[in-house]
Amino acid sequence: MARADKATVVAELTDHFSSSSAAVLTEYRGLTVAQLQELRSTLGGHAKFAVAKNTLAKIAAKNAGVAGLDDLLKGPTAIAFVKGDVVEAAKGLRDFAKANPLLVIKGGVVDGKPMTPAEITKLADLESREVLLAKLAGAMKAKMAQAAATFNALPTNMARLAEALRAKREEAGE
Repeated sequence: MARADKATVVAELTDHFSSSSAAVLTEYRGLTVAQLQELRSTLGGHAKFAVAKNTLAKIAAKNAGVAGLDDLLKGPTAIAFVKGDVVEAAKGLRDFAKANPLLVIKGGVVDGKPMTPAEITKLADLESREVLLAKLAGAMKAKMAQAAATFNALPTNMARLAEALRAKREEAGE
């Protein structure tokens, strides 16, 4: 690669590292071009999957302020730069790796925190952001309904208590 080409690649990788919420490093040795295309289509809009030279990726990560990748950048490396939902991208990588054992997840960085392959798999086991938000909204709605029922019960109970007191006084002749 010519020096100008390397500088362009480093600048592009630096931009990807800077603008991504996560970067997952994989080893792709043995996968065909068709399989890599299938993986890219599986990830869809959640991530951009790029093959990178380790030296250039190290320089780009350092320029972007991303730490903890030096040990992972050994052997043939492809990086999934996640700009969308990290959980969905992790699920896509995990599922593709199950179907194609030649894809090995090495680790990555999520929001500046280095992650092991096991942690990325745990991340993939989470439900999507939309499902978690829906569950949160449902829980909040249930609590609000309980609060409304409690607030409604106070005046009703007070009215019943006043009526019982009136009936008791009436019986006593007051």
